[in-house]
Amino acid sequence: MKISEAATESGLSADTIRYYEREGLLQPITRSAQGDRHFSPQDLRWLKLFERLRSTGMSMAEMKNYAELSFQGDGTFSDRRQILEQHRARLDARQAEI
Repeated sequence: MKISEAATESGLSADTIRYYEREGLLQPITRSAQGDRHFSPQDLRWLKLFERLRSTGMSMAEMKNYAELSFQGDGTFSDRRQILEQHRARLDARQAEI
């Protein structure tokens, strides 16, 4: 799927997707001989996750840390879970304030 389609499917702009790619939130995207990006279903799942995490206020640094840990494999599951649990605790605290 091309970047325009990935943008539509994920709810992110093409510029945001390019930014996430530059920042290392995504694994290297496959490109055609002409240099066009081709997003896999797995890439799209990552983009949708990032859209949801950003909509809840997760910082880019946290998202990048989460992605980097994920790229290291299943041995980082507990660390990734801790990131999500800490983020949830912040959201719960914010909701209580409101």
